[in-house]
Amino acid sequence: MHTQSPSGSTLEEASAFLDRYPDVQGIDIVMTDCHGIGRGKIIRRHELSALYRSGRAMPASLFGQDVAGDDVEASGVVLTDGGGDKRCWPVPGTLGFMPHTGRGQVLVSMYESTGEAFAAEPRPALVRQMELANAAGFKPMGAFELEFYLIDRERDAQGRYQPARYAQTGRRSLNRNTMAVDELDEMSPLFDAIYEGAAHLGLTLESLISEYAVGQYELTLRYRDLLRAADDVIIAKRLVRSCARRFGMEACFMAKPFGLEAGSGMHLHLSLADAAEHNLYADAEDGSLSPLMLHSIAGIRKTVGDTMLVLAPFLNSWRRFASISYSPASDDWGVENRTVALRVPATPGKARHFEHRVAGVDANPYMVGAVTLAGALIGIAEKLDPGPAVDAHGEDQKRGSNLPQSWLEGIKRAEASPFVRDALGPALHQAFIAVKHAEYQRLALDVSEAEWALYGFSV
Repeated sequence: MHTQSPSGSTLEEASAFLDRYPDVQGIDIVMTDCHGIGRGKIIRRHELSALYRSGRAMPASLFGQDVAGDDVEASGVVLTDGGGDKRCWPVPGTLGFMPHTGRGQVLVSMYESTGEAFAAEPRPALVRQMELANAAGFKPMGAFELEFYLIDRERDAQGRYQPARYAQTGRRSLNRNTMAVDELDEMSPLFDAIYEGAAHLGLTLESLISEYAVGQYELTLRYRDLLRAADDVIIAKRLVRSCARRFGMEACFMAKPFGLEAGSGMHLHLSLADAAEHNLYADAEDGSLSPLMLHSIAGIRKTVGDTMLVLAPFLNSWRRFASISYSPASDDWGVENRTVALRVPATPGKARHFEHRVAGVDANPYMVGAVTLAGALIGIAEKLDPGPAVDAHGEDQKRGSNLPQSWLEGIKRAEASPFVRDALGPALHQAFIAVKHAEYQRLALDVSEAEWALYGFSV
């Protein structure tokens, strides 16, 4: 068994943390499953050094569970090797302090006894794609935008969930107030706590806006190395959730919590840099778009239909595509056009990049990053042409349609896809598909209240 961290973490990081926060008595160790849910433990202060010296045992079956935590035997990781544990090691640079809880937090990743990454975990899938990009001379850079709702614990008179009251005034808004600064001020005690936590967690939270629905907000994260950008999503979602609880509300990262309101996306901004971090997507001297970026977009267009299950992993995810308003269920692209799947923002030439707008905020950022980067690399290797851009006013232009139209179709498409299997790796692909089939069957057997209301005593 490896006694030196295969993740690259060092005991010095733990020692520096303990010196900086002498009063911290508990540390959350968080491993991310295929659903993006943090699985792990809260360890005591005296156990932190041991985590960095020799890792921590956890069951591999965590990656073969459905979203409710039930084992899925077909995943291939449940009760293998007698159901024994594997060793988890800290992710370097993710150890930080959460002021609102009084505890520390560190992300961990699972490894085999040989020191190889555990193949059914999502994070190593992105690591592999990053390594392939590095070998081709590219350094992937990215940032995610997170849309989410703040929900009141008190339901309305009809028993439905409703937007949270403002933390500052206790008032409840019934208006959209899109991009209203006073809306943010009324919720500022919560967001002040979130930004304070981010400063201790090494999290680069930036702009905050009130979004397109009552109680919906968006946080952006700073552009950086794509792998760390995905780590940022895991840390940010946990930070927002735990802060919201302490203000008597819940943060909701469902893709479509309210059928008649806007869905919540997780837009990925992506570019490729060289070893010196010069942007290789920068415009050409004549102002034209980079051929490298256009090849990347073409590769994603070619593969996005196969990846829809990664971008929209739950039944609820597909409700977000019921309306095309800012939720593009397509494979088209355009410049400064928010109705397309792949948008090239009107940024200055040297800062040029594109935005993948299809993923919901419920998607796993490591898996989203892995399939997106893999598609881009295929487009570059094959020098693919993305085709004509959709004009911002070109409502009559033909839109992309090479996408599955339902969750079940998305499951079957991903299951049969050699591209998705290669991008995620065979073990993660098998576990993920098996888990999604099990979740589909669970919900297919559930008769909803809406069905009773429509059919129960009418047909």
